[in-house]
Amino acid sequence: MRITIVTPTYNEAENLPKLVSALFSLPLDIHLLVVDDNSPDGTGVIADELAAANPGRIEVLHRPGKMGLRSAYLNGFQKVLERGADAVVQMDADFSHDPSALVEMAKLLETHDVVLGSRYVKGGSVDERWPFWRKGLSAFGNFYARTLLGLPLRDVTTGYRMWRRETLGQIPFERIQSSGYVFLVEMAYLAHCLEFKIGESPIYFADRRWGKSKMSFKIQIEAAFRIWQVLWHYRDLRKTGRAARL
Repeated sequence: MRITIVTPTYNEAENLPKLVSALFSLPLDIHLLVVDDNSPDGTGVIADELAAANPGRIEVLHRPGKMGLRSAYLNGFQKVLERGADAVVQMDADFSHDPSALVEMAKLLETHDVVLGSRYVKGGSVDERWPFWRKGLSAFGNFYARTLLGLPLRDVTTGYRMWRRETLGQIPFERIQSSGYVFLVEMAYLAHCLEFKIGESPIYFADRRWGKSKMSFKIQIEAAFRIWQVLWHYRDLRKTGRAARL
């Protein structure tokens, strides 16, 4: 199975070479698309150098500036689906998503349409160095989103996901409105409304090893309000379900 990873980057010069090395050491047919938003730290240049050193395995999509997580992934999905990926992975470049977890995620994808790398199923966890309040905030954010949307999943905000190409190809991207981290919740909710079979594979979510986190309290507050808009926006799909994609 050809697995293509879509990795949005902005100022990940320290992480990207290490990530490529870790990914290509796995016993999987891994390909990588780096979607770089004109990182001022030279991430795009490093990505081009890595692509030249690994012909046919790495591609780089350069964008003129910070255009948001939603457009980074949607642009990336379109490109890799055209290239013939069998499975498509959403993955951060900062090592908060352990590359080795892809092996078990790929196994689970054999019987599911999409697999979430989950922090909140048995065997999953978050960084042990996180203070109590941060662990509580993360857990509450998941509880809030999955309860409001009625999702039978434990980790709906995870950014670590593996999709079958057939599944991803049936997601109505034109309907997706969220541009921030709620984009991840919205995609999970869409997959649920369309009655795709969703699996969860345990992961350990670590704090980024190098560089600065892009998450803020303001982003989390905005996300809490945006969940209500997602619920309203897909009220029709909750009624039609699988028939909407046939």
